Amino acid sequence: MKVGIDLIHFATADYYLGLDTFAAEKHIDVEKFTIGIGQEKMSIAPPDEDVVSLAAKAAAPILRQIDTNEISAVLFATETGVDQSKSAGVFLHGLLGLPNRCRVVEFKHACYAGAAALQMATTMIRANSKEKVLVIAADIAKYDVDTSGEATQGCGAVAMLITESPRIIAIEAGSGYYTDDVMDFWRPNNRTTALVDGKYSTKVYLNSLKHAWEHFTEQTNRTFNDIDYFCYHIPFTKMAEKAHKTLIKKTGADVTQDQFEAQTLASQIYNRIVGNSYSASLFVSFISLLDNNRQSVEGKRISFFSYGSGCVAEFFTGIMQSGYEKVLMTQEHQRKIAQRKPLSYQEYLDFYKQADSVIENIVYPLTNKGPYRLAGIKDHKRYYEKTNQLD
Repeated sequence: MKVGIDLIHFATADYYLGLDTFAAEKHIDVEKFTIGIGQEKMSIAPPDEDVVSLAAKAAAPILRQIDTNEISAVLFATETGVDQSKSAGVFLHGLLGLPNRCRVVEFKHACYAGAAALQMATTMIRANSKEKVLVIAADIAKYDVDTSGEATQGCGAVAMLITESPRIIAIEAGSGYYTDDVMDFWRPNNRTTALVDGKYSTKVYLNSLKHAWEHFTEQTNRTFNDIDYFCYHIPFTKMAEKAHKTLIKKTGADVTQDQFEAQTLASQIYNRIVGNSYSASLFVSFISLLDNNRQSVEGKRISFFSYGSGCVAEFFTGIMQSGYEKVLMTQEHQRKIAQRKPLSYQEYLDFYKQADSVIENIVYPLTNKGPYRLAGIKDHKRYYEKTNQLD
């Protein structure tokens, strides 16, 4: 039985902050960002955008193509949860009018949660081929102003329909995984922004990659040369380059510069202009590969490396299916990214300060240009609305 991604769609916020604008405000050479970490822009969520509205934007184009009554589960991965008890997926379920005969659960472990949700979905379908599972990975990366992490913010959501006989990619059995109790990145319950030890986190990421790869090869007997394209979790674009160099050194593979770029470069394009999206980042990388690769990847083996700080990591692969191009939403992805409005640094700060999920009662002004928005909070209860905007 083949199980994997049948449809996939990506959404981000309608605004961005250019790293050139950011660098000018901070009196920093812009090349520290464009070359140093490989970033050009970061998507910025307005106050009436959260992971639920982002997820709805990502999922809606998929739902229009299927019978939504067939969806048996919604697995929502995020580390930007909107409630400590109620799943963000249940808010999404109501906003999109999904069937009541549906299971909904939220997954959390930093940026790894999206991969965990995908693996759980494939397991559910292998147990019951009638299942059709909607997997959501959605996050808003937010750090304190004037910290090293501020330039690596961003946001995004990826929706994936997981089915038997998928049209895009079949996820292969066998993966390598690794867990270690470390404090490289964390967000205590009393904070809306994360804390991070950047240099240590990079070290742990690369160490986890090596361990996950070792386990992957033990489980599957596959080698570096069995893989055609490599997708990585990308907190900042240069991290993918560091990861691929580490894997090449670990495996002793003989890779030319042209081969190196062919294996990884297309998967980095969207992250450069969207920024970090935590649990969605790995799958934004995958979509970027599909949308921007110059050659067809039909029949090719794609690898996925997911890393979640704290830490959990997993390395797995899938095989691209015949005719996958027919169901991609490339033009929509590129149109939405191109339509984003640039922010001044002050406008970015205004958005930053207004987005406060701990407020008991608030009505948000309409700044979200998408079809779904967080309308407000009343007595600590979030409420959402559909707008008249087209998606």
